[in-house]
Amino acid sequence: MNKGSFFKNIKTGIRHRINKSLKNPYQKANLNYFKVKYLKHLPPGKLNSHILYGASTYFYNPQEFLHGIKEIFVDEIYKQQLPSDARVLDCGANIGLSVIYLKELYPDARITAFEPDEKNFELLSKNVAARSYKNIELRKEAIWIANTEIEFSEDASMSSRIEESGVTGVRKVKAIRLKDLLTDKVDFLKIDIEGAEFKVLSDIEEKLNVINNMFIEYHGLYDQQEELTQIFQILTRAGFNYYIKEAQAIYEHPFSKVKDPAIPYQIQLNIFCFRKQQVV
Repeated sequence: MNKGSFFKNIKTGIRHRINKSLKNPYQKANLNYFKVKYLKHLPPGKLNSHILYGASTYFYNPQEFLHGIKEIFVDEIYKQQLPSDARVLDCGANIGLSVIYLKELYPDARITAFEPDEKNFELLSKNVAARSYKNIELRKEAIWIANTEIEFSEDASMSSRIEESGVTGVRKVKAIRLKDLLTDKVDFLKIDIEGAEFKVLSDIEEKLNVINNMFIEYHGLYDQQEELTQIFQILTRAGFNYYIKEAQAIYEHPFSKVKDPAIPYQIQLNIFCFRKQQVV
């Protein structure tokens, strides 16, 4: 390599780094640098709002809101090719960011969104009502393996979850069996149900043939890794290919096993499932 090429590459690299540092990835969600910094340091608990796609979007936890914005609108983890009138089941809709993302892409999509947390459901309803969306059904129910009532730990966050171990401070919520809903074709099934994924997937295995694309956010512990292995076996038997990403960097140095005490799981994965014939 001659001197000219070397210095040219150096200049190109510096220019690339400067452009990258100046680029605002949150711009597509109508957030500038200063608003992002403000939200990062704003304490949770108070009702806040942000204009997203021309309408108010309400949230209680600014850090979780930013996390959701980055995942869904910046990184676009749900980006895919769907029919214009796609049938979507959103299990664990939280405050509705996934619903907003999908409806902006596919206005005619028919979406049923499930969210059992009282305050999350209140914000989900508020955020959907702020827009002129049609063909959306909101259900304040937990996705489960039976039609029943189940103990649920809620704190108006992404960590609200089903409890089966007699934990104090929980309340009873209505639960719906997902298997009973899988009677017709589903173009996209999203499952983000904070630790109940294995039991629900095991229950619906014989109905997975009606699902085209599926997203699973897996939450687990090291002593539950056999369940994770079984999940992959279920997906393979059902004819899915899958792609795995880390949903959250829980361990900076995995061999050290120094777990963040604020995160109740040791493994958190995003599993993208799609039919083998879709691979090109």
